[in-house]
Amino acid sequence: MQLKLNHPLAIFDLETTGTNISTDRIVEISIVKIMPDGEEIIKTMKINPTVPIPLETSLIH
Repeated sequence: MQLKLNHPLAIFDLETTGTNISTDRIVEISIVKIMPDGEEIIKTMKINPTVPIPLETSLIH
């Protein structure tokens, strides 16, 4: 599907240590920026969560 954009569109995805927003941390963030001309700019950054990653979380990712 071809998007017809007038302005850039950014989409992001987070990988985290769990699903509790009060206690869990971000491990990785990826951003895709789609420009009106169809160009895609992708950035991914791994982040040290400074807490242990639970085994059940590691098994998902």
